[in-house]
Amino acid sequence: MGCSDQNNIYSTKHREHCVCDIVQRIVYAQDKVNKDNCDTSCYTSIQQLSDKKPFNVHTTIPFLLYCRNSCKPFIGKGFMTKHHNHCSEKSFKEIESPFFRAKKFLRGSKCCFRLELLLPIKDKKFSQLCDYYSYCDDHSKKITDFIATGVCLTVDLNQFIGITCLDPITPISPK
Repeated sequence: MGCSDQNNIYSTKHREHCVCDIVQRIVYAQDKVNKDNCDTSCYTSIQQLSDKKPFNVHTTIPFLLYCRNSCKPFIGKGFMTKHHNHCSEKSFKEIESPFFRAKKFLRGSKCCFRLELLLPIKDKKFSQLCDYYSYCDDHSKKITDFIATGVCLTVDLNQFIGITCLDPITPISPK
């Protein structure tokens, strides 16, 4: 998605903080269909999520962010808590993903933002990344869904050069 005027997708006017502006619009569209829960382009995805059609049940626009210096997708990392056998024992499982769901801007900020990691599911199996930029599993398998992890991180959107949005989805709730 380019850095054009947010009200006119055909505008060539450059916007200084276009990634921030786009993420703000994603949150606005998601908030219209969510109750504050933790041709593909961002504008198309925002419009699809904003449509007031009775059959529109999607709640999320997944997206990737591209790092300023490397032009590579940013890989978010975090930890999920796993409880064992319904008892008080727990462990932490590290997860990483280049896919995010916008949650909210930090109070008083236009570019510091809370993102939730979305885990891709390929052919009904969890996908994990094997290094910073590549998937371990078979690239020929298609992403069939996403899991909302509940794992959030805070980022400064000014540190990213680009954003790619996927079509709206409703992620699977974490178990």
